[in-house]
Amino acid sequence: MQDITRLPATAGSDRIGIVHLGLGAFHRAHQAVYLERYRQRTGDTSWGVTSANLRANVALVDALHEAGHRYHVAEYADSEHVTVREIGVIEEALFSGRDETGRWGRDREALLARLASPETRIVTLTVTEKGYFLSPASGELLADDPLIAADIASPQTPCTAPGLLVEGLARRRAAGLAPFTVLSCDNMPDNGKRTRNAVIQLAERRDAALETWIEQEVAFPCSMVDRIVPAMTEVDFARLAELGIDDANAVVGEAFSQWVVEDDFPQGRPAWEAEGVEMVTDVAPFETMKLRMLNGSHSLLAYLGALEGIETVFESVSRDDLVALLRRYMLEEAAPTLAMPEGTDLTTYAEELLERFANDSLRHRLQQIAMDGSQKLPQRWLHGAQACLAAGGEVPCTALGVAAWIRYTAGDDLTGRYHPVDDPLASHLAALHARHGGEADALVRAFLAVEDVFPPTLAAEPRFAEAVATAYTTLTRQGLAGALAALARA
Repeated sequence: MQDITRLPATAGSDRIGIVHLGLGAFHRAHQAVYLERYRQRTGDTSWGVTSANLRANVALVDALHEAGHRYHVAEYADSEHVTVREIGVIEEALFSGRDETGRWGRDREALLARLASPETRIVTLTVTEKGYFLSPASGELLADDPLIAADIASPQTPCTAPGLLVEGLARRRAAGLAPFTVLSCDNMPDNGKRTRNAVIQLAERRDAALETWIEQEVAFPCSMVDRIVPAMTEVDFARLAELGIDDANAVVGEAFSQWVVEDDFPQGRPAWEAEGVEMVTDVAPFETMKLRMLNGSHSLLAYLGALEGIETVFESVSRDDLVALLRRYMLEEAAPTLAMPEGTDLTTYAEELLERFANDSLRHRLQQIAMDGSQKLPQRWLHGAQACLAAGGEVPCTALGVAAWIRYTAGDDLTGRYHPVDDPLASHLAALHARHGGEADALVRAFLAVEDVFPPTLAAEPRFAEAVATAYTTLTRQGLAGALAALARA
């Protein structure tokens, strides 16, 4: 019999202190849960949330509105132990993208009004790496992207997260209001600094005085977030129905949750630390640890497992050879590149990650993790590989992962079964396969020359290029088992 804990939501409020951009499953299962716990403990209803989707999923926005903005989060410690929380802190859901009728910006003005409201003191984001419109390699704003170009041409009717932030801040400055704090909760290194970079570069193209004001007055703290939240499946909804939960907006995740935040909130913040949030002066070590060890391991499973036809993380770590790969990668390639606070035990952290991956209640699909690889690889693998090689180490696990990613972007697995490649560079990568697919060395060289992904110094490192080419040949000729066996012998 399952051990089930049920926790109802607190009473609602019409006081909006936080605006969130990116109304996805992770936001609803992470930041909103911390805020719900805070509200339940303190009774403080001044931090209600307006949460907005910017480009897609107007159906979720409308469904939350129909449900009174309440939904459930099921937190599974394993298949037998689950906590079901009702969440009520999202007081308003908005949509500023293009709906099914083709209309753009349905709720954009309402969202901008919230950003300009004196009550709004914090804006949080989960828009994925590509939602910041920065080159992964250079950090420069992608000014030629059609959406950013549109925001430059018509800044009062923005389409993107940076554009919304700039217009919201411009309205506050014009009204004589203090700026809100901008808190990125996306999985990318220096997420606060990168958000600031995107906003300032966009503001520069609009108004030099506005740019200077943002540089001097707006806080952009960094954060690290951690909770495995798979995309919902029919199996998940069926399991919830067995628990008596009939909620189309429900989210399933693991019981584990972590949030590390730089404490820089000039206009105030909830007392998150009482709910277990780690408020620190420097989040960078924790952020890099998570990106290289957890997210880097996830990406290894995503590309290698997908090529083998494996569907989920749990299925992947049921294989001893893949567990051995992850343990070797984390301890020999990732951990040596990390500078952690005293007392951090990276060996214990690695074993805890393997235990989390083996949670049999989650169906974390590898295809979900594999999305946007060109945006994720630099911070998950490549920066660490550079550091490891510079220190005299070797990176055979990372090289195998890169080889698997290259092969994955061909659009089929090792048996020829099709899979979608959801990546901003998908068409360019497909063209490289069409041009060089018959010659492994030429294909690898062509991929390593993609400067939007690979730092030129790493691509030019002979040890790295040779390791990737060798791994690619072994993987494509001998399959996953052969590649893992060859790695184990190395």
